[in-house]
Amino acid sequence: MSALPTPTDATLPPQPQARFETLTLARLDAVLAVEQRAYSHPWTRGNFTDALASGYQAQLLMAGDHLLGYFVAMLGVDEVHLLNITVAPEFQRQGWARVLLDALALWSRGRGAQWLWLEVRASNLRAQHIYEAHGYRRVGERKRYYPADHGQREDAVVMSLPL
Repeated sequence: MSALPTPTDATLPPQPQARFETLTLARLDAVLAVEQRAYSHPWTRGNFTDALASGYQAQLLMAGDHLLGYFVAMLGVDEVHLLNITVAPEFQRQGWARVLLDALALWSRGRGAQWLWLEVRASNLRAQHIYEAHGYRRVGERKRYYPADHGQREDAVVMSLPL
């Protein structure tokens, strides 16, 4: 199932296929718009520009002009750390997170990584279930890792996937 607009007239061309593109500064405004809609504490422009300047892997999942989602990951010695993965709210619950996670694992294996690591908010049970269904396992927690409302902090669940 897809939330992409579907032609109602058989004479209209079919919808474009999903594809990956490297995140560039030219697409950053679109990413920031999704980030703002998706999170209570979104990444800033500076977070993204720092990631790009550091050479982190940053990929967009596109269908035509629609930004379906993206991920940002940092390659380390024998491991990759997933820093941000987001599916645009209007395209959630359609399997795009699995597509992003598959692409991340493929890229990571191609770089010789043995492990994928990530943190997820303790309150984000939906994301935790997606990761677990993808083979990630809980390996620990980071106390007061994420910013929360009213100056509070929220714990993170640390998860890993052997490649």
